[in-house]
Amino acid sequence: MDAVRDKVVAIIAEQAMVDPADISDETSPDELGLDSLALVEVVFGIEEAFDISVPYNANDPGESQFDLSTVGAIVAAVEHLIAQKERA
Repeated sequence: MDAVRDKVVAIIAEQAMVDPADISDETSPDELGLDSLALVEVVFGIEEAFDISVPYNANDPGESQFDLSTVGAIVAAVEHLIAQKERA
């Protein structure tokens, strides 16, 4: 699912205004300077790009069922949602 990772990284890089090559799976949104508004934009971008619904509560991101702690966690969560959608 490298295509999923590449697309997620591109969405995050665009919001962070960094080169996608500078983003690793261990990179956190904080390290990229992404605030809560930018994370909401990332979530919207992911939803649009993959035609999925991300369970993300912008008012309480800590209670989200969508792990936003690292880029790798975000990619894994997106892959899980895509798999769920394909099974439905």
